[in-house]
Amino acid sequence: MKARQLYTLLALVFATSATMAQSTESEKGGVAILGGVNLQNFNGKDFNGDKLENDLLAGFHAGLNVQIPIAPEFYFQPGLMFSTKGAKNTTGQVTSTYRLSYLELPLNLVYKSQVGNGYIMLGFGPYVGYAVSGKATYVSGSVEVNNDIEFTNEVNDGDGLLTPYFKPLDFGGNILFGYEMAGGLFFQLNSQLGMVKINPDDNRIADDKTNVKNTGFGLSAGYRF
Repeated sequence: MKARQLYTLLALVFATSATMAQSTESEKGGVAILGGVNLQNFNGKDFNGDKLENDLLAGFHAGLNVQIPIAPEFYFQPGLMFSTKGAKNTTGQVTSTYRLSYLELPLNLVYKSQVGNGYIMLGFGPYVGYAVSGKATYVSGSVEVNNDIEFTNEVNDGDGLLTPYFKPLDFGGNILFGYEMAGGLFFQLNSQLGMVKINPDDNRIADDKTNVKNTGFGLSAGYRF
């Protein structure tokens, strides 16, 4: 039910933004499609309170955004993205890989200043993400085990001991820097820092200190109509 409500909210926000952008097209608004690669990780602490030591995991993102002029050289840029996140960890002979797929709503404030025939872009803002699927892979030698990730806010006695659990909701901040050419083609560097933990409260573990947050960066290419 929560997922359905979030999808409805995303659709309403994007539809409203698109209408506003169409009404301001003469002021350099417009819709953009974009996509690119991610390098993601988990930051935080394990159940003992020790710092997580993970490796970056490659992924991708794709979607669209709307550019709405709000002041000279300043724009509100809401979007709707599909993005993969996760991390990789090797402990002893076992390599664990966690891949999570999110629908995200970034809400950026972007400053654009003309340089040459194009525009330098610098932006920041919050994002809200909702996990729609996930998979954990464990490899030891020639043995590989795959488990679907279950999304919940709380884990209790009786829940599967071998099932990987994550919270569905993610929230954090974006920073972007890029260049948009006069014809509408643009490239940008993106950075994200999660601000809420994505691991559920595990009532099976006494004094659980686990605190896992998404973090990462990426490179995007896109075209604004």
